[in-house]
Amino acid sequence: MTSDLRRELILSAAKRCFARTGFAGTTTKSIAAAASISEALLFKHFPTKSALYAAILAEACEADPKLATLRGRTPSTETLVVLIRCMVEHFLRTSDEPDEEEAQQLRLMITSQLDDGEFARVLYEKIGDLIGPIFTASLERAVETGDASDVGSRPVNLFWFAHHTVLQLVLTKLPPADCLSYGEAAQLERQVCEFILRGIGLNETAIAAHLDRDLTADLTPRRAEESA
Repeated sequence: MTSDLRRELILSAAKRCFARTGFAGTTTKSIAAAASISEALLFKHFPTKSALYAAILAEACEADPKLATLRGRTPSTETLVVLIRCMVEHFLRTSDEPDEEEAQQLRLMITSQLDDGEFARVLYEKIGDLIGPIFTASLERAVETGDASDVGSRPVNLFWFAHHTVLQLVLTKLPPADCLSYGEAAQLERQVCEFILRGIGLNETAIAAHLDRDLTADLTPRRAEESA
């Protein structure tokens, strides 16, 4: 069996194990058994459980066309607003579908931060690598064009502030009965976006110009001549 095929079989077995017992409850021994290999062979492909889960996350992200399109956009004020809107929409959708895998990831993240933090570190690192650069570049461009003002000396912190704002909101919606009622969903999404965009420094003119754009059009891959 080729190394690539063996790797895919390990990933497939790991997905089943994580889905069944969660990150904390899954051991490398159980993954090796599910893949019908030795634990030593598993470690040749993935040295730790975190590395294995990171590979699963990377595979899922690579298969997400919206994320690929977003990361390929030119840094700009418009891209910054689209990114925030996508993040808010993503989290709110996840909270409305509690049986989905992403809702399980949120629960794993919270329990991880109450335990050893291993899973949370893997997830935060992956999110930062994927979204951090386009967020930072777009915010810097917004400041250059006068659409935003500088807020603090470390722009990437603003990304995490935005991320954690929405994450905390979603945590109130994960139980069967909401812990806190924010009101009508469509209005909530816009209000959260406005709150975050003002918080990261965008002015009212820029928010008004970009917040109500059609996301479908914004996330459609652009032709090379249009993006040049």
